[in-house]
Amino acid sequence: MIEALRDERVKKLQKLRELGVEAYPQSSKRTFALLEVRKNFGKLSKAKKKIWLAGRIISIRDQGNIIFLDLEDESGKFQAVLLKKNIKNFSVFKGSLDRGDFVNVYGTLFKTKSGEMSLEVEEVNILTKSLLPIPSEWYGVEDPDLRLRARYLELLTDPKVKDMFRKKSAFWQSFREFLLKEGFFEVETPVLESIPGGAEAEPFRTHLKALDIDLYLRISLELSLKKLIVGGYEKVFEIGRIFRNEGIDKEHLQDYTQLEFYWAYHEYNDLMKLIEKMYKFVIKKTIGTYKTEYDGKKIDWGKKWKVVDYVAAFEKATNLNPLEASDAELFTYAKEKGFGPEKHMGRGRLIDLIFKKTARPTLIQPCFLIDPPVDIEPLAKRHRKDPRRVERFQVLAGGTELGKGFTELNDPLDQRERFESQMKLREAGDEEAQMMDEGFVEALEYGMPPTAGFGISERLFAVIMNKPVREAVFFPLMRPKNK
Repeated sequence: MIEALRDERVKKLQKLRELGVEAYPQSSKRTFALLEVRKNFGKLSKAKKKIWLAGRIISIRDQGNIIFLDLEDESGKFQAVLLKKNIKNFSVFKGSLDRGDFVNVYGTLFKTKSGEMSLEVEEVNILTKSLLPIPSEWYGVEDPDLRLRARYLELLTDPKVKDMFRKKSAFWQSFREFLLKEGFFEVETPVLESIPGGAEAEPFRTHLKALDIDLYLRISLELSLKKLIVGGYEKVFEIGRIFRNEGIDKEHLQDYTQLEFYWAYHEYNDLMKLIEKMYKFVIKKTIGTYKTEYDGKKIDWGKKWKVVDYVAAFEKATNLNPLEASDAELFTYAKEKGFGPEKHMGRGRLIDLIFKKTARPTLIQPCFLIDPPVDIEPLAKRHRKDPRRVERFQVLAGGTELGKGFTELNDPLDQRERFESQMKLREAGDEEAQMMDEGFVEALEYGMPPTAGFGISERLFAVIMNKPVREAVFFPLMRPKNK
């Protein structure tokens, strides 16, 4: 069916070329965007000034000697009226135009008998001849796979989706605005790294021919930013892409945008105060309210956030104390509950798996989950009152993690020991365990002041939009059509 429609449009294109009409010219003319014309219609029509408009044809109504075109650009819609008596080459365009074509039209503004603001056209130029039919604006793109694979078609037919991505731009700009006002310095750090670090995730590998070395796409922004703190900066942040070779689900992407910032001479208690203030600012600025819904759960970001103790929440959900239970007890519990633990999993990974399956889904309203066992966080400073824990918090809402911060580990000897423990897990088969990073340990040996750090990904935006994260990015990775 679509092949036949395309063949028909190709024939129209060939006919236009035979008549000397260029269907893909290099330039176009536009006096005003369509919304500007609509807003200033009274003034412009009274002046009777001839103007150029441009846009995509989204509707054609051919009534013989008169053709009505509904045009659309990014700003809005407007009607163009083609009268045979006004256009010398009217016959060239009659039957040659299709929904989806881009055109230039020149003429004078007027209102039709029905009161529709319109342009009475004297000249028409084709800017782009479309060869494939765009979906109907009434039915949109119904195939869920096509919606993500050819996202531009959904943007063409669903204004709500287009508006969502405008909100996403405001989302990141709001973070930037907040941090700049707080005196933070925005930086950029390398995407390619010789050792991936800052998170527990499997990296993507690549090769640099010029130096004949293997490299990794970064899985976090963390370690480079901490080196800048060692270098004398005190308040730095970066908004950048990171890459993780992990599974596909409603909360995870393989490449996505993350914000991280580091704040010298502060610790995680200071950070929590700033974070609650920042989230409330960003959410209100992005969507105009503190109240959202995610996966059927109503969330109120405007209230005072609770603080939840990790160990207490874990014990309440499982009747196991994660600080005292043996590795065998944790593994047996996870296996009996059907959580699918793997034999190479270290203690920290087991604790994290169990928590995510039991306690985390119950935490719906925004809260700070604090002080987890040291086993699950290789980069946070040990708790000042209990060395079995670390000074870390996660922002949780809707039953999912939406940010993480901690008092940074700045003891190089402790950091080396934790990297060594991670390396043992890698040797046992855990590809997500962190690698030994001698360069980072060396930087710490020069001295890093007490520092608080925080990271947040675009999952937060998906949650406040009540969307799976794959639907909150323009072009998510998709399985090839032939597989």
